[in-house]
Amino acid sequence: MAFDNIKLEKGLYTTGKSFTDALESVDPSENYRGTSLEGLDAYERQLKRFDIKVSGRDSDTISKFFSTTDAAVLFPEYISRAVKTGMDRNDKVEKVIATTTDIDSLDYRSIKFSDSMEFSLLEVEEGGVFEDCQIVLESELTPLKKYGRMLSASYEAIKYQKLDVFSIALKHIGETISNDQFVDALATLGASPDAKTIDIDYNNISYATLVEMWKILSPFNFNTLIASKEIVAKLLLIPEMRDSNAGLDFHGTGKMITPFGAEVLCPNLDGSENLLVGMDKNNAVERVQAGGVITEFDKLIDRQIERAAISTIVGFSPIYGGAVVSSK
Repeated sequence: MAFDNIKLEKGLYTTGKSFTDALESVDPSENYRGTSLEGLDAYERQLKRFDIKVSGRDSDTISKFFSTTDAAVLFPEYISRAVKTGMDRNDKVEKVIATTTDIDSLDYRSIKFSDSMEFSLLEVEEGGVFEDCQIVLESELTPLKKYGRMLSASYEAIKYQKLDVFSIALKHIGETISNDQFVDALATLGASPDAKTIDIDYNNISYATLVEMWKILSPFNFNTLIASKEIVAKLLLIPEMRDSNAGLDFHGTGKMITPFGAEVLCPNLDGSENLLVGMDKNNAVERVQAGGVITEFDKLIDRQIERAAISTIVGFSPIYGGAVVSSK
């Protein structure tokens, strides 16, 4: 079936797949290899079918989506993609999680590793007994939270506003949701009883402080440093951080050179003036999500976004508590 003859229905949002995946099953991209439509996914081909331009100087108004009943079905996916772009742009949460688990329910138990499953293995003599390394389910469910915003728009905004400008607001919503998730992930870092701690004199942050954090984290790698703006400002004044190469990089890119190659994340959080956390991002936290960005497609299609919720359901669970060190 050609892409311009497909009947678009709201049922494509209720298949258990993403809208694009459901559309791809009806209109596979592999059928367009060697054609002018190669490189477009099934959703993008539908935008081309209805001549809807969602970005650029000549982008259409929102009302273009509602010119036909078929085109209106594409609008929730446009919302989801714009919000997801904003979430990806504010990618701090991506830099503190080791893995993401997708689930299709609201109940999930992560697994727990015994302490002996860190990085040392004992030599086993001939006929000897192997050390037992246990992997068991956590006793409690991973708490999941819904992050989202209510989207409201007037008739005038729908009729006259350009999609390119409207996308800016949607991307900002995505950035805000991502920041909310990062706050929750940050709280999870110190939630494990196995998390390591260090005494820190916040009035006298030194290079030795960072070296001590590196020592405590061993055998895990010190590859991520999370600190408040106040702490980062003090780190920038440490003599070891003020060599010529470090200065050039910071002034040119805004990125600090840190000991051990750790990436610095500086969240904008209230009441976190003394925040300083070191971690191995590859072993510390698991993100659990029930689907991606969710939109109320009925309202978006039938009522032309009079009011509609945009949300995502996500939770975080510690993996190795020892992969995190923070102040006591």
